[in-house]
Amino acid sequence: MSRAPQPFDHTVRSDERLVLDAGTVRAWSARTAEALERERAAIDAINVYPVADGDTGTNLYLTADAAHRAVEAVFTAPGASGASAPDTTDAVRALAHGALLGARGNSGTILSQLLRGMAGVLAEGADGDHLARALAAAASSARAAVAHPVEGTILTVAAAAAAGCADGGALPDVARRAYDGARTALEATPGQLAVLGRAGVVDAGGRGLVTVLGALVETVTGRAPEPPPASPGVRDLPAGTGESCGPAGHGPGHESAEESGHEESGYEGSGCEVLYLLEAGDDAVELLRARLDALGDSLVVVGGDGLWNVHVHTDDPGAAVEAGIEAGRPHRIRITHFASATPAPAPLAEAEAPAHARVERSPRAVVAVLPGEGLAGLCAEAGATTVQARPGEPPAGDELLDAVRRAHAREVVLLPNDTELRAAAAAAAERARAEGIRVALIPTRAAVQGIAALAVHEPGRSFDEDVVAMTAAAGATRYAELAVAERQSFTSAGVCQAGDVLGLIEGDVAVIGQDLTDTARTVLDRMLQAGGELVTLVVADGTPPGLADTLEAHVRRGYLAVDTVTYHAGEGAPPLLIGVE
Repeated sequence: MSRAPQPFDHTVRSDERLVLDAGTVRAWSARTAEALERERAAIDAINVYPVADGDTGTNLYLTADAAHRAVEAVFTAPGASGASAPDTTDAVRALAHGALLGARGNSGTILSQLLRGMAGVLAEGADGDHLARALAAAASSARAAVAHPVEGTILTVAAAAAAGCADGGALPDVARRAYDGARTALEATPGQLAVLGRAGVVDAGGRGLVTVLGALVETVTGRAPEPPPASPGVRDLPAGTGESCGPAGHGPGHESAEESGHEESGYEGSGCEVLYLLEAGDDAVELLRARLDALGDSLVVVGGDGLWNVHVHTDDPGAAVEAGIEAGRPHRIRITHFASATPAPAPLAEAEAPAHARVERSPRAVVAVLPGEGLAGLCAEAGATTVQARPGEPPAGDELLDAVRRAHAREVVLLPNDTELRAAAAAAAERARAEGIRVALIPTRAAVQGIAALAVHEPGRSFDEDVVAMTAAAGATRYAELAVAERQSFTSAGVCQAGDVLGLIEGDVAVIGQDLTDTARTVLDRMLQAGGELVTLVVADGTPPGLADTLEAHVRRGYLAVDTVTYHAGEGAPPLLIGVE
């Protein structure tokens, strides 16, 4: 439970922290994540710019949570004690890096750049003067990361925070003055951005940044600052999806709704939000910015030192990803489609909501968890909202719920594609249903089952019929996976050694081999003994050259009535996935 706000006092007290040491950074990261989780529904409800998508608070929370988990990883790593305990530099760099990797939406991406800008200065020193310089660097770097900055947004609030404490001083006083400057600027945002004024709300991203700075004040003083006033006419509402996402032409730096003749709270035409991490040099990123700016809007590119987080809204997601491939190596690609649709009658709760808080939804969408950036991109091109499962980092329930919201649909089919994700997916589905979204969870256990289900998906038929057909297709697909053993262990097929190739059929180790291609042939033969009409091969990066061709030829020679289709999963997937329908 948060502490009750106390009257502000700019006097430095004996119990206040005078430097941001590593422990203080850790406490700040935890308090920030907690505060944003607590306030995200209220922030979601006032998200009206650049479109009324209703999850700015959720995106900020997920970004801050990723940052905090990165800090915790530094403190809980083996040997992180005594002389090897993390220092301020370790903590702030982990904070910034975690936010960069976990950034969501426009606001989360900008928050990650703010933290990165702060980290560069705080690594040099952690007193009040350095905090003031860090906030100035953060505001400047965040503004530079946005292709077309707009006043009345989180950028304005960040600049005001920096200006409020520019003279430096003791750490608690600097934190307070930064918070006061941000809070005052936030209250002025409705007068700077017409859409905010008409809706009677402050900027949602700016409100989130005030929350972050409030957590800093409470961390260094032990006292919660006075919260920003609630926006008039706004009440807590079910969160929407896809913060700051919409068709090209509705983001920062492009004409306003009044100039273009469109309402900010709706969508026109088709559009996508494209996000990915990118490994590339500075020169390549500058060229990428120019190319993406011509492809869409809401362009934000943050990062540095060879690793970047790219965010853009565009009607041509394939071109946006191709631009990243030309610039360097993109991964963790996330594409969210927004389909053009005539609004159907809204549920009662949505119909009663203020006009600016309504979210225009498409009739139906599919949300799929997929390993490998290539496979995720492939399914996104087929119209699915995707969540990429990274090795050792299964998506949490909040991430699945975020994807359901981002799908912008009244009806959602959720494909977890992993037995171990079933509980998290069920919890996310229940939370989404409480928000008025009809969700059907198909308990797919592997990506190939999800592909089979997506292949028969038809939005034009009734929801129940579609779910039955997709469930039948998934259930008719037997699945296997090839993996490399990391250590000696006992399996259902015997003892394996580190480096052995394991062939798992329906989740159990059935074959132990030394060569990936030979083991794959054996697994295929065992699966096809029970019959089959179609073999699906999903090949990851780093597999032997020609593996897919070899296996396709093997199927053609031995099983004349069986067709084969191959997909490339890219990086982050098991070496080989096999499906037999």
